[in-house]
Amino acid sequence: MTKIKRIPQFKNYEEEANFWDTHSFTDFPLDTKRVKVIFNLKKKKEDLLTIRLQSDVKESLDKVADDFGINSSTLARMWLIEKLRETLSASK
Repeated sequence: MTKIKRIPQFKNYEEEANFWDTHSFTDFPLDTKRVKVIFNLKKKKEDLLTIRLQSDVKESLDKVADDFGINSSTLARMWLIEKLRETLSASK
C-alpha cells in the first residue's frame, strides 16, 4: 500500500523553492484544491504596440522564434525588454 505524501512545512522561501524544483504538485492530491481561473484577454490600448517590419526581417524573426519553440511576438518582446534593461543600466 502506497502512503499518500503531504507537502512539508518549509523554514523559508529558499527551502520551498528547492523542494518544488524537484517535486510536482500533482504528487500531493490531498494538499491541492480546484480553483476557478479567469483570464482577462481584453488589453488596454496603451498595452499594445504595433511595429512594422520588412518581410525578410519578419521571416528571420519567425525562424529564430520557431527554433526557440516560441512565437515571434514573444521573442520580440523578450529582446526588447533585454535591450531596455541593458540601456537603462548603462545610463545609471
